[in-house]
Amino acid sequence: MITVLAVHFAVAAVAPFLFRRLGRNAFFALAAVPGGSFVWLALQHGAVYSGAGSVAVVMPWVPELRLELAFRMDALAWVMCLLILGVGALVLVYCAGYFKDKDSYLGGFGAQLLAFAGAMFGLVTADDLLLMFIFWELTTVLSYLLIGYARTRLSARRSALQALVVTTAGGLAMLVGLIMLGSTAGTYRISAILQMAPELVTGPAAAAVAAAVVLILVGAITKSALVPFHFWLPGAMAAPTPVSAYLHAAAMVKAGIYIVARLAPGFAETAFWLPVVLGLGLATMLVGGYRALRQTDIKLILAYGTVSQLGFLTMVVGLGQPDAALAGLALLLAHGLFKATLFLVVGIIDHQAGTRDIRRLSGVYKSSRALAVVAAVGAASMAGVPPLAGFVSKESVFEVFVHHAGAGVWGPVILIGVVLGSILTFAYSARFLWGAFALKPGVAVTPFKAIKPAFLAAPAVLSVLTLLYGLWPAPVDAWIQPYAALFAGHTGSAGGAPDAGHLALWHGFTPALGLTTATFAAGLAMFYGRNAVSRAQGLVPGWVDGDRAYQLTIGALDDAAVWVTGRTQRGSLFFYLAVILTVAFVLPLTALLLANKPLPGGLYFVDPGSPLQPVVGAGIVIGALAAVRANKRFLAVLMVSVTGYGIALMFALQGAPDLALTQMLVETIILVAFVLAMRSLPAELRDRTGGKYRVIRVIIGAAFGITMIFVAIHALGARVATPVSLEFPQLAYEGGGGKNIVNVTLVDIRAWDTFGEISVLALAATGVASLIFVRGRGDRIRPSSSVAAGTVGRRVPVTAHTRDRAALAMSRRFAASTRDAWLVAGRTLAPERRSIIFEVVARLIFHTMIVFSVYLLLAGHNLPGGGFAGGLLAGLALAVRYLAGGRFELREATPVSAGALLGIGLATAAASGLAPLLLGGQVFQSAVIELWLPVFGDIKFVTSTIFDIGVYIVVVGLALDVLRSLGAEIDENLEEREEPAEVPVAQPAAGPHAGGLPAESTAKGSA
Repeated sequence: MITVLAVHFAVAAVAPFLFRRLGRNAFFALAAVPGGSFVWLALQHGAVYSGAGSVAVVMPWVPELRLELAFRMDALAWVMCLLILGVGALVLVYCAGYFKDKDSYLGGFGAQLLAFAGAMFGLVTADDLLLMFIFWELTTVLSYLLIGYARTRLSARRSALQALVVTTAGGLAMLVGLIMLGSTAGTYRISAILQMAPELVTGPAAAAVAAAVVLILVGAITKSALVPFHFWLPGAMAAPTPVSAYLHAAAMVKAGIYIVARLAPGFAETAFWLPVVLGLGLATMLVGGYRALRQTDIKLILAYGTVSQLGFLTMVVGLGQPDAALAGLALLLAHGLFKATLFLVVGIIDHQAGTRDIRRLSGVYKSSRALAVVAAVGAASMAGVPPLAGFVSKESVFEVFVHHAGAGVWGPVILIGVVLGSILTFAYSARFLWGAFALKPGVAVTPFKAIKPAFLAAPAVLSVLTLLYGLWPAPVDAWIQPYAALFAGHTGSAGGAPDAGHLALWHGFTPALGLTTATFAAGLAMFYGRNAVSRAQGLVPGWVDGDRAYQLTIGALDDAAVWVTGRTQRGSLFFYLAVILTVAFVLPLTALLLANKPLPGGLYFVDPGSPLQPVVGAGIVIGALAAVRANKRFLAVLMVSVTGYGIALMFALQGAPDLALTQMLVETIILVAFVLAMRSLPAELRDRTGGKYRVIRVIIGAAFGITMIFVAIHALGARVATPVSLEFPQLAYEGGGGKNIVNVTLVDIRAWDTFGEISVLALAATGVASLIFVRGRGDRIRPSSSVAAGTVGRRVPVTAHTRDRAALAMSRRFAASTRDAWLVAGRTLAPERRSIIFEVVARLIFHTMIVFSVYLLLAGHNLPGGGFAGGLLAGLALAVRYLAGGRFELREATPVSAGALLGIGLATAAASGLAPLLLGGQVFQSAVIELWLPVFGDIKFVTSTIFDIGVYIVVVGLALDVLRSLGAEIDENLEEREEPAEVPVAQPAAGPHAGGLPAESTAKGSA
């Protein structure tokens, strides 16, 4: 089963490339995947229907969270897979004739359709509630993409969004129910939960189980388009017809029916099951049939007919009796066959005639009698005419509800409703066949192009299967009986559990046959009296419309959102912070007051063992107050950094050198980034909040700070279990092979968290770069050597603040010196912007910082440091070199793209996590390698160091991205805006002390 899933998604991933090479013929290649899987499914028949009754595959995923890849193929899943794989293969073959090579987005469409087949296969075979929900949501997303295939059409986008909103809302409710059910049962394994169902339904948690089941049913009824969520399915007809045939007839809408069928053996006797299933199912059957008779588009006739049939299916599948289970699955198979046939027929008519309007279609049966025969078989099966599959299954359903009619007052009401719904089904089936193929008086014969046999093959095969099913239902009966046997112990609604019985074309003269005869008669009468029926329907008020109710609801939400946004998004930073901080302290403070618990004992204001702590704390407070009072941006940022350095010192005093080192490096590089960015901002802080708000700001700030203090105290004092951190030293040394608890935790114990964090860093760097650069990442700066060579002998800019000729001459001599080639890109700076002292210092410390950063990286497993600290230090080294030599020097120092560094770092970290899988281990599992090397002696290497190297590279890439975004790019923009005077720089004369300029040259340049 896992292989089938993997093949579906793998081929879907390469589908766009197949379409580039093969055009629409690539659909045949895609059809081979579900076709081959169908053959595999047939070969599994013996294993599924043997004594075990199922085939299971389980792969552990996250055992600690009870997450596993559990799949199980039993009778119900096997029958569902017949539709999913069989109809899926035929629909993909049909697509090759339906689409043209010139149609857009075929690659994406084919990939999505094949992936949808894989997602549906995973949904019905998943034996884990959460895994099933993952596939459930995959079908939702893929259906959204497939419905919106014609992305340039407003109706398609609107319908896709509507389907997404409705089914996703139901899916969220379903997720809550699944979690409640799994938590109550103590397991998320579906097969185990169904075995425990009798105890769950009647046990002490019966109310919670009933609520969970109702929430799950909400997801099922939204997916299967039951009232009041039925309106999204007709709207989804904006999708291409193959999508309608597969998703909205054979596969996706059956997902809700499958959930009902899967849970019915265990939970059909919960408190709200039958009212929801029977009540909404009957309402949907009648509403769908009624609306189908009002449509003039043959595709919409089938769409509302599908809504009606889904209600019918929900009723019988959810009844919770053996005979109902047999009849329900029989009807499910029959519906998948005849409804997929009819949708494909509609696609052919639309493709060949260019219209689906029954008022314009006339005489189509004369143009294509084969198509008319195929459609007649499908429509007759939908109406329940013998000897077709629809008749066999509907007779079984009638038998079920005839037996159920003896169960109280609602039994007869439901039977009457089912008969009325069946009459409507017969009437709209006849309306479809007449509207699509009949020769209508006064309407010209519709031009109809000849149909290629390959185009007609898929619906023809389905119609033959429909006929074969009706004439020989024994195989289908054998497929379903094991599922029906699951209900053998249920209490029948009429006093006993009826036997499942058997599917047969002829059961003799029974009450069900009499109801079928009455259905045919009344349905024919409605069809021939269609004009009178239409006039009667016209009298119904137009406001009875689910789609209109949806639009009004969405419109009201939009209006409310506009109202709230207009009053909250005011462009005032003070207002935003006031709201956030007020909520952040009012809610916790309210909880503390309501709890009314005393403060924990053992509190002290200052750590007695650290006399410097009050001094550092006072420095932090002074820095914070100074930042608030500062009237210059640079001073404010500097004071904020003072608080950060104070916290780093506090970490050091409390015995956390690793945290202190990291905090110090972070504060330093953030200070550099702020200073670089502030060059584009005014020096002074203007437009500050007025005095009337100062008191409010002080109150909110003080209240927030004090509340957080008490929240922290109560949180620390509320601990009742032994802290897990006490085990970290042993875990770090024995499990992670290192003595630095912090670093081992980051790269080993919590490697998944760290990988997510460095991914966020890469995304943040990309976001910063995208805000600064129009395209690229600013990596295409000219090499500094060429720029430096071109600088000598050309004019360089001079501002009004650098008129001192003596200082300027000395600066130019330093710029023209060729005795040392390091920091050569510094010569591209204007002489007055260079600092000899800073350049000398940069020359002295750059390499030392780089070497020390590598030391921190390699030593971090046992000593303070690690990849994050080492990367920060390397980033600071690049910042020093940039500040000394400018943007061209930065390019010279790091010829590698920042984006490439980020990608290499992520790839290195990911590879270190995946490599253990190839060796039979788990993701991010570490190994300790001990060896002896000449000169070095005994070496202990931990493989998590490779992950740390990835972290190091990502952090360096982030620092480089910040320097190029906030440094080099802003430099270039500032240079372009400046228009200073120009001074020629002469070629240096030969000799070791050359480089000076004649006085007259300087005078001319300064004039």
